[in-house]
Amino acid sequence: MPQAISGIEQIALFPIFSSRQAYRDALGKEAPPYDPSRPPKNWFDPAAATTTRRSVVYEMVLALTDDGRALAGPDGKPELEPLVLRREEAATVNIYADGLGFATPNKVPVPAPLRALKPNEELQFGFGGQVIVRDLSIPLPSETDGFNSADRATLQAIAEKLGLKPGAAR
Repeated sequence: MPQAISGIEQIALFPIFSSRQAYRDALGKEAPPYDPSRPPKNWFDPAAATTTRRSVVYEMVLALTDDGRALAGPDGKPELEPLVLRREEAATVNIYADGLGFATPNKVPVPAPLRALKPNEELQFGFGGQVIVRDLSIPLPSETDGFNSADRATLQAIAEKLGLKPGAAR
């Protein structure tokens, strides 16, 4: 059933693996060993391994700050940018140790390529700066459902106080 709000992984072109175990469960094999000299990368493009080109261009990925937060564009919404990877890099994952999710010391993960948004979709910043996909054709729960615009404003103010405001300059 379609939802008004979903995570960014819903529009990723390739599966995003939350851990080495998730990779193993999905593919039935171990992920390549983590290489600390490379940024973490929790997705791979299977077609990249067979391309004759040296590099692969992905039209849309989230633009990230140097500390890995999504960058806001001039409209205040998450900004997208192209990504170019060597074919060898595009064709493999670099998943950090299990139990630590995407967190790695001083490394920003390689953002996953995204499909084009449908006319009824837009990217937005959710609570804490998390990027969400909003389906504009599905109404949000009404304000009588217990969570209202005043609650959202309070949560946003808390997030800003904690320094979680989206779109900080690079």
